Amino acid sequence: MPKWTKTTHAPQTFDILLFDGFSNLCLANTVEPLRAANMISAKPLYHWRILTLSGAAATSSSGLKVTPDAALGRQSGAMLAIMPSYGFRELAGWRCQAALREAAQRYPVVAGLDTGAWLMAAAGLLEGYHATIHWEELTGFAERFADVDAVRERFVIDRDRITCSGARAAFDLTHHLIGETHGQALALEMAQLLMARDRTAEGQPTPADQAISLMATHLEQPLAIGVIARRCGQSQKALEARMQRTYGASPRTIYRRLRLNQARKLSRETAMSVREIALRCGYDDPSAFTRAFKSEFGVTPRDLRGGNTG
Repeated sequence: MPKWTKTTHAPQTFDILLFDGFSNLCLANTVEPLRAANMISAKPLYHWRILTLSGAAATSSSGLKVTPDAALGRQSGAMLAIMPSYGFRELAGWRCQAALREAAQRYPVVAGLDTGAWLMAAAGLLEGYHATIHWEELTGFAERFADVDAVRERFVIDRDRITCSGARAAFDLTHHLIGETHGQALALEMAQLLMARDRTAEGQPTPADQAISLMATHLEQPLAIGVIARRCGQSQKALEARMQRTYGASPRTIYRRLRLNQARKLSRETAMSVREIALRCGYDDPSAFTRAFKSEFGVTPRDLRGGNTG
């Protein structure tokens, strides 16, 4: 596990190196979760910059031009995310290889998103690593780079190298990194804000996602965890194990966080009294609600809105 994924209070800088033909969706699925995490936490947990090799604009596969913040040059940060998509083989010339090898000396973590693993491998940055790439390119990747252990995964984290298989997988990766660094509760809230749902390979909601949907629709009158489990076709023990494995927290902890997240939203955006907010979020006792709120967020509902509550 890269050292920077451990809990930290310092803002992290993600530099995203774009190439012509990059995927708009891959870029959005990387940046938007970081923005949402900053917004939800009300803290600058993440900074991000757009780079290109030359400093010139990059044109996406759909024709969108993006003006970078800077050329790669001597930049440094917590992670460099290499993001080509189409035409990646033509990009892997000696100038690109040299620039990536030099950058890898400055960034503690280098990631290849979509077809970025190809450019990393061509530069010798994946020798002896497990790695993945967009699955349409996996066979060719494995044949071309025998020194890389190519695997069919959505994303792979191997020491100081990260590889990711495509645009949707970029969201999964960023979700995972947010959870590892700042806790699964924040990652879950970010995913809910962006309406990202956990699904099986067949596209159906998983029992964990079904449970969260039930929780979200029963905030005012919370359901017992056993009831939620039965409605999801699970035993309570099985659901608890699944949610612990998926989100790193028990159903009870997740449910409490969802209720308090809603309370924070109501405190910020409405003129409801503390008592009414408590009731709306499943707390009969306003004092108990206030204690739970302060334990979770470090401030009371009244403090959050500057003392203008009833």
